[in-house]
Amino acid sequence: MKINKLQVAAWFAAASLLAAPMTFAADNTPQEEQGKAVITVVQGQEIPGGIPQQSVQLKVNGKNASVTGLTPLRGPQSQVEMVVLIDDGARSSLGTQMNDIAKFVQNQRPDVKIAVAYMMNGTASFAGPLTTDHGAVAKQLHLPMLGTPGVSASPYFCLSDLAKHWPSHDANARREVVMITDGVDYYDMRYDPEDPYVQAAIQDAVRSHLIVYSIYWTSEGRFDRSMYANNAGQNLLLEVTEATGGASYWEGYGNPVDIGPYFADINRRLDNQYELDFTAPVGSKPQMASLKLKVNAPAKVDAPQNVFVGGE
Repeated sequence: MKINKLQVAAWFAAASLLAAPMTFAADNTPQEEQGKAVITVVQGQEIPGGIPQQSVQLKVNGKNASVTGLTPLRGPQSQVEMVVLIDDGARSSLGTQMNDIAKFVQNQRPDVKIAVAYMMNGTASFAGPLTTDHGAVAKQLHLPMLGTPGVSASPYFCLSDLAKHWPSHDANARREVVMITDGVDYYDMRYDPEDPYVQAAIQDAVRSHLIVYSIYWTSEGRFDRSMYANNAGQNLLLEVTEATGGASYWEGYGNPVDIGPYFADINRRLDNQYELDFTAPVGSKPQMASLKLKVNAPAKVDAPQNVFVGGE
């Protein structure tokens, strides 16, 4: 039988294919990554035993996520670090509220570490270190020294600075921030829900696991007194607090008569928080992701709209 060169070449090609290792298309299934968030029960705190883990349904970036833990954050075993961040351009009338601010600081649990910082030139300028000496922290409170319009540069610059330079490396502590400001961004004074400085502050705060509360208090300057500025500032602050799982407090377009009730509500929230642990199908790189939570229990729960997933 004659074998021509073409047949020999075909046999060699077939043999090579059989000997070669088989390859498959890459698996594009999203990788399961771990994440955590602090959620707050605002109604239904009286449920015996607390919110059951199996009652929580979670979506991360629109995809179902698995809840792996739901731990009540109560008592000394739940560490808390708190910064009261005051706009140094606030009107001097804030002095009428200093007693309430001092009471809020002094009435925290003895183990809670607190510091006071002032928004100044785009930074969070600390009056002292994080400490459990609440009396010493209360003494560091003072009226806004400068009272100059826009002295904070932007409260969102200051929040970003605080997030990047949080004065502790304790990864287990809840990080709570109480901002006292009118929220006006002097670098982008029109109301823009996509304000780049606000979005950057949200990303920095979420990445650093900050829970942000805002108390509206007007700053010096004619623009800050306008209804336009009031509306813009309040809505921008609301974006930040909703993204991080906190709350915003204001009373119409003017300064509240008494901010004591706001502090009482913040204390209630601190006493009814849970750590939510989950795994979510996201990419392999650490990223900020959207979070939606549903609780099948007689309770109302506030959760952050954004979480950081896939990295420390």
